[in-house]
Amino acid sequence: MSLLTELWRIPTSGARGVTPFTIGDQEFLAIPQLAMDAEGTPPGMNGGDSVTDLLVLLREADGYTEYQRIPAPGGEDAEVFSIGGEVFLAAASIRTGCGPYEYAINSVIHRWDGEKFLPFQEIPTYAAKQWKHFAIGDRDFLALAQGVAVRPEENRASVIFEWNGTEFVPFQVIDSQWSYNWHHFVAGDEHYLAHADHVVRSVLFRWNGDRFVEHQTLARSGGRAFATFHADGRLYLAVAVIDNDSLLYRWDNGVFTLHQVLDGPGGREWAVFGRHLIRVNFITGPRENPVTRLASQIYEWNGEELTVAETFPTSGGTAVSVYGVEPLVAISNSLTEDVRFRTDTVIYRWTP
Repeated sequence: MSLLTELWRIPTSGARGVTPFTIGDQEFLAIPQLAMDAEGTPPGMNGGDSVTDLLVLLREADGYTEYQRIPAPGGEDAEVFSIGGEVFLAAASIRTGCGPYEYAINSVIHRWDGEKFLPFQEIPTYAAKQWKHFAIGDRDFLALAQGVAVRPEENRASVIFEWNGTEFVPFQVIDSQWSYNWHHFVAGDEHYLAHADHVVRSVLFRWNGDRFVEHQTLARSGGRAFATFHADGRLYLAVAVIDNDSLLYRWDNGVFTLHQVLDGPGGREWAVFGRHLIRVNFITGPRENPVTRLASQIYEWNGEELTVAETFPTSGGTAVSVYGVEPLVAISNSLTEDVRFRTDTVIYRWTP
C-alpha cells in the first residue's frame, strides 16, 4: 500500500512553494507562481510571463477554493508567520516581465487585517528566492535569500532583517551569489542558521549573541534546502543538492560530520514527518533542456540510516509540506514534461 493517496489537484502555473497556515479556525494554503506560459513562445524553464499572482486558498470539506490573489510577480516563496499576535505573509519575487526580465524588484510583506492580506512593507530585492522567519529569545528575524549570478554588476548578497517593533530593518548581510534557502534550528542551547547557495558554498552559521558567524561548510555548490530531525537520540541535517547527490550529516561534538550520501541529483526541498524524510526533486540536466519528470523519494529511518521506502512522481517539483490532522502532504510542481509552466499542485493523504 502506498504511503501517499492522491486527494486533490490544484491548477497552478510554475508553482514554487506550498505553504499551509491557519488563522483562527480557517485553514489556508499559499502558493507562489513563477510564470505563465506565453502564447507563441517556445517552451523553456527560463521563459514565460512572470506577471503572476500568489494564490491564497481556503480549505473546504472537499478541497480548496480560491480565497485571495496577491500580486507577486515571479513568485518564488511565501512565508507566513506571527509576531505579537499579528499575522504576516512575506512573498519573494525573483523577477518580473515577459523577457527580458527585471530581477531588481520589490518583494512585498503583507499583513492580515482580519479578512485578507494587505501590503505592509516593500523590500527592494534582487532575484529573491526565499523568506524565513525565526526567533531568538524575544528577537524576531526575517532572512532573505536572493541573487542570481547572471549580471554580476547588479547582483546582491542575502540579508537578514530584524523586526524593530514597527517594521523590518536590515540586520546582517550574508555573502552569497545565487542564494536559495535558509534553515534555523537549535542544537544544545545554541542557535544555528543554514544558508544554501547554488554557485558558492552553502554554510552553517552560529549565533554568538550579537550576530551570525560562520561555523562550517555544508556543500561546495548546488545547495538548495535543509531539514533537521532527531533519530535515536541524535540530531541529523539533510542537505539537498541540485546537481549532485544530497547529503545527510550527523551532529558530533558541536559540528556536523557526513553520515550518508543520498544518491541522485535534482534535490530541491525536504519535509520531515516522524521517522520519514520526503525529498522533492526538481530537474536534472541543463537548464536549457531539463528533465522535469522525476521520481521523488520518501525515506525511512531504519535505526542506522535512511532507506528509500517509496518513490512518487513529480514534474519540476519545488516544495513539500506535511500538515493537518489527517495528515496531508502537499507537493508543488512547476514544469510539465515538455517544459511548460501549467501543471498541478497535488494534495495527498498520508496513509501508512
